[in-house]
Amino acid sequence: MAVKHIQYETSGTCSRLIDVTADENNIIQQVFFLGGCNGNLQGISSLIRGQHIDDVISKIEGIRCGSKDTSCPDQLAKALKQLKNKKAE
Repeated sequence: MAVKHIQYETSGTCSRLIDVTADENNIIQQVFFLGGCNGNLQGISSLIRGQHIDDVISKIEGIRCGSKDTSCPDQLAKALKQLKNKKAE
């Protein structure tokens, strides 16, 4: 099975990097966050595993954290958009 992979450097959040893998059908296979609220981010990762990239983006894009203009879920949506446009290898 061909996969897509991205290591996305976040901006404006406590997490510093998001590592995401999806299959050639844009189904999320695994997600890892470096930094951030470990328990919450493990929960997000577990909940979105097996989901289609578009479904996840539509649910989490634009979420804000406190007074920040972004959040870890919003940064994940940005990473997923980039991953969606990559070619599977």
